[in-house]
Amino acid sequence: MENEVLLEKLENIEQYLLGLKTIFNVKELSKYTGFKCSYIYKLAHRRLIPYSKPSGKMLFFERVKIDNWLLTNSSPSISEVEKNLVKKIMKE
Repeated sequence: MENEVLLEKLENIEQYLLGLKTIFNVKELSKYTGFKCSYIYKLAHRRLIPYSKPSGKMLFFERVKIDNWLLTNSSPSISEVEKNLVKKIMKE
């Protein structure tokens, strides 16, 4: 039982430290996003995710660009829609 708690705490620390990095490789990006490595390679191959390939072999990802990419196509909450509607009505 104690081992499970320690492992969970270590995973939390690892996840926190990963969030402090500015550049990820595929394995780190997989841990950061929860996507499988094969899916990340597929996204990169289709040029659907921002990446760099400086050596011609390894892929690298900027955390800021990944965060922005992850937040694309967001759906507004009901309260956001209501606020926008009220603003639009007030302008008329």
